[in-house]
Amino acid sequence: MIKFTIITLFPEALEPYLKTSMMWKAAEKGLAEYNFVNLREFGLGPHRSVDDTPYGGGDGMLLRCEPVFAAIESVKDKDPAAKVIIPTPVGEIWNQEMARSFAGKAENMHYIILCPHYEGYDERIMSIVDYKISLGKYVLTGGELPALIIIDSVVRLIPGVLGGEKSAEIESFSDGDNLEYPQYTKPYDFRGMTVPDILLSGNHGEIAKWRAEHSGRV
Repeated sequence: MIKFTIITLFPEALEPYLKTSMMWKAAEKGLAEYNFVNLREFGLGPHRSVDDTPYGGGDGMLLRCEPVFAAIESVKDKDPAAKVIIPTPVGEIWNQEMARSFAGKAENMHYIILCPHYEGYDERIMSIVDYKISLGKYVLTGGELPALIIIDSVVRLIPGVLGGEKSAEIESFSDGDNLEYPQYTKPYDFRGMTVPDILLSGNHGEIAKWRAEHSGRV
């Protein structure tokens, strides 16, 4: 089983997605487990503050070390082997190969995903991070969406989650930068757009050739 513990200020934003479709199926089958730690519970003072202004000046607020360390340590106290992931612009760009690598280690692995917020985080937080992951060259308001993307892309690759045995083997990016071939279903003719006749031929050799020729399309 692979386990994800998500440290976030907004667990209610994540729970609905993880309780539906394939993510729910994976949990029901005992292949994945999702837990939440509300960062606010580790906040400081009467207002449970988790952020403060940056030294040196500047706009915005930064996540403080104390609540983040306390939240992560509360999980690691129970599972010292858990690895910490943080979505961050300075991280390695997430791709299918990385997702497959994480899924390949799914047996008894536990990942803690910290969801940053505000303008950023105190750089000292990075001292307890194992994986710095970027979803691309753009900025979001928080780490919740990247957390869901990371979890979804990994969990769907765990054997037994998707329907077909080879569903994840022939899809886009399953082999480097390849793109999956075009696919069609009924009806044969929709508003004058017809299915390529080769796909109805029953000639599996020619179908495989056609699919290979049409993979990697732009």
